[in-house]
Amino acid sequence: MWRAAIRYARAFVGFWYDFVVGDDWLVAVGVVIALVLTYALSRAALRAWWLMPLAVAVLLPVSLLRLVRRR
Repeated sequence: MWRAAIRYARAFVGFWYDFVVGDDWLVAVGVVIALVLTYALSRAALRAWWLMPLAVAVLLPVSLLRLVRRR
């Protein structure tokens, strides 16, 4: 019984790790940082809508460049 529960928990954590981190951990960290900064700006009563599109515009080419260099 415990083995099945542990196997299920490992599969659950493994799925979420692959879903969030995927192939590039740097992009995952960048998205988390951008989300935290967006939250901080919004709490400071500043407009924060521009930060996530900027993060995507920076992180996407970085991710693609890292992929091209890897192959």
